[in-house]
Amino acid sequence: MATSRSPQDSRPLVGLTIGDPAGIGPEVVVGALNNPEVHAAARVVVIGDADIVRRAQAVLGQSLPVQAIAHPDEADFASSVINVLDVKTPGSDQIAWGRVQPAAGRAGFEYVKRGIELCLSGALDALATAPVNKEALRLGGVPYLDHTAMLKALTNSPDLLTMFTIRGRNLRIFFMARHMSLRESCDEVTRQNVFDCVRKAHAAMLRFEVPRPRLAVAALNPHAGEHGMFGTEEQTEIIPAVEQARAEGIDAHGPIPADAVFHQMLQGRYDAVISLYHDQGHVAAKTLDFERTVSVTTGMPILRTSVDHGTAFDIAGKGIASSVSIEEAVLVAAELAPYIKRNPLPQ
Repeated sequence: MATSRSPQDSRPLVGLTIGDPAGIGPEVVVGALNNPEVHAAARVVVIGDADIVRRAQAVLGQSLPVQAIAHPDEADFASSVINVLDVKTPGSDQIAWGRVQPAAGRAGFEYVKRGIELCLSGALDALATAPVNKEALRLGGVPYLDHTAMLKALTNSPDLLTMFTIRGRNLRIFFMARHMSLRESCDEVTRQNVFDCVRKAHAAMLRFEVPRPRLAVAALNPHAGEHGMFGTEEQTEIIPAVEQARAEGIDAHGPIPADAVFHQMLQGRYDAVISLYHDQGHVAAKTLDFERTVSVTTGMPILRTSVDHGTAFDIAGKGIASSVSIEEAVLVAAELAPYIKRNPLPQ
């Protein structure tokens, strides 16, 4: 049996959670493992319930052997098997497709928790995650809103930042504010918050070995406020933050009107864009390529990538969900893992 740390195999070892077991996560994970490109790039260990993985295989009409393991070192990458780090949770055998269920929320959390532990111990090189459901997490008594909150607490990383990327494209979008109302997001646009986001994005780009990253800050208001005619946040908050960043040696620019800055990044003028609120950057990335947009969590000792779609309960268990997004999450994890390993966070 070939162990996960076989010296002749340099492919990164990626843990892949199945997400909320009532959603499309299990079936898209199984679908992804039928893509030869995924196996060429990474050694994948699925983290979830082996019985739920088998159920997803039945939905897809597939029959690769499922090998339940207790640790990544037990994985067999020399044959056509699905290596599942088998995590059993109470009530998981009663979980039905397509419904919000407390047992599913608890299970989804336990898969992520186990993956984080294995990454922190060095047993995995990266973690890729299928979607969880926020309501199911809450009903299941999980004390975290979402993946980001779990990662922040369980890795003791206060400076997390979410970055969107699309493999093969010059697209990197960092989000200053994410899961909050648009009104609350506007209130978050302060000089300190913008500066902190630029600083964290700069640090992340250095870890990804972009030597002098050019960072653009998207404007909040139309036409970057037009000198105060359409809002004053650019003048009072964003410009001072950019100037502060430049004074500290960061190649920051902006505010740049949001209807132009993402195009300019794709043309190579900037290496990354700071999006001030959730939809500002989401619309730009997903319009370009909805399925291949990957979320990367930066600012941690470990690497985590994720799909940028939800649990899709309406189609769960029907075998029709596309696995492209989870395939891309694994491929981006494999691509970025060596950078994180070469550039650990300061102790």
